Amino acid sequence: MSAMDNTIVATAMGTIVSDLGGFDKFVWVTSAYMVTTMAGMPIFGKLSDMYGRKRFFIFGLIVFLLGSALCGIAQSIVQLSIYRAIQGIGGGALLPIAFTIVFDIFPPEKRGKMTGLLGAVFGSASVLGPLLGAYITEYISWHWVFYVNLPIGLVSLLLIMRAYKESPGHVEQRIDWWGAITLVVAVVSLMFALELGGKEYAWDSVPIVSLFASFVVFFILFFIIERKAKDPIISFWLFKRRLFATSQLLALLYGATFIILTVYIPIYVQAVFGGSATNAGLILTPMMLGSVAGSAMGGIFQTKTSFRNLMIISVFSFLAGMYLLGGLTPETNRALLTVFMIIAGFGVGFSFSLLPTASTYDLEPRYRGTATSTNSFLRSFGMTIGITIFGSIQANVFTDKIKTAFQGMNGGGMAGIDMSNPQQIFQADKRALIPPDILNKIIHALSESIAFTFMAALIPIVLAVIIVFLMGNARVVPAKQKTGQPS
Repeated sequence: MSAMDNTIVATAMGTIVSDLGGFDKFVWVTSAYMVTTMAGMPIFGKLSDMYGRKRFFIFGLIVFLLGSALCGIAQSIVQLSIYRAIQGIGGGALLPIAFTIVFDIFPPEKRGKMTGLLGAVFGSASVLGPLLGAYITEYISWHWVFYVNLPIGLVSLLLIMRAYKESPGHVEQRIDWWGAITLVVAVVSLMFALELGGKEYAWDSVPIVSLFASFVVFFILFFIIERKAKDPIISFWLFKRRLFATSQLLALLYGATFIILTVYIPIYVQAVFGGSATNAGLILTPMMLGSVAGSAMGGIFQTKTSFRNLMIISVFSFLAGMYLLGGLTPETNRALLTVFMIIAGFGVGFSFSLLPTASTYDLEPRYRGTATSTNSFLRSFGMTIGITIFGSIQANVFTDKIKTAFQGMNGGGMAGIDMSNPQQIFQADKRALIPPDILNKIIHALSESIAFTFMAALIPIVLAVIIVFLMGNARVVPAKQKTGQPS
């Protein structure tokens, strides 16, 4: 639920704005959830190390469900944004603690399968979010985008309260309040700068520059405070461990690149093949299945070979899939597109199960919450940065292609056509109104801009290849082998 709520609202926003109004404030609906989720992840991870997983998991679940219920009854866009912030606080507790609970209650030889399942859920949520949001909005009501969480969440709450028996062995530590405050301010400043820059305000405007400056100042303060704190929110000494540091960098890079596939492939499909946003979202199913398979395989085989060997398979599969998708044209048929997505999804899937496990490798239980929350935070952070950077690249290339395609035509050839949201242009009713020759030029311009964006994404993936080879030879060792007993 918490992973899916990063994306499920996106496809419902048009309907929500038409119902509630407040078009000038709709960006806050998404931003509020992302900001509070990301700010809460490291804090709740640390608190779970200090006082136990169960109480903060239950707290996160209750707050998330409360926020979901409030979102469904929101009467204005401002109310909805506030309720989304409440929902995000709960989501920030759920994501990292779920992985940490698995590491606590299962021995090393069983963690692989369980993290494989959790990783598959996370990967599926990234793909299913936009599709489910579009389907619910189109056939039921946008209110149910939020209400759908309630029955699932209540079942989860009942199960976790009755079935999860937590070990009481937690070490009492001091709460790092100054670290928490400076981290929240830094994250909030950066998230709002990335969300509002180029949309509400120009990148060189005073508000955006001030937000970036606030991020730099408070992040430096956070770093200084954490270096001196007795029990810091993020233990920077963990980054001295090779496997931990490389896992965090890979989470950041995978997050930044995988998100653009989930955003732009449906737009490409809708532009080239036509159909509704819901039908376009269905095209992501092969990528989802590929990521589920990759996550499961990464989980199963992490006791058989090193993290590095498995991530080599992952990163080269992802690299190949992204390269093939970078060659998309309007003439590419669906069968080939399906194959390309399976390859890319399979590669990314390994990261969902392997990187959280690698982050906690050989760590005492008191540091596991911090480790998994840092990994979740950096993946989400990468998604935000990725969609901002690559979104700007795609928009600029698309604009240039459009100008070139219609250069010299009367009125630019675009009279009466609103290009501010190209995805809306390819809705069936609007598509039918566009002359075929102009439609063909728009399709080619959009296709070329998306393909160029995928090619640009190869740069961070190549960097990920280098980092994978620095991971070392560590692998999960079953408990029986650690004690010298026959496996």
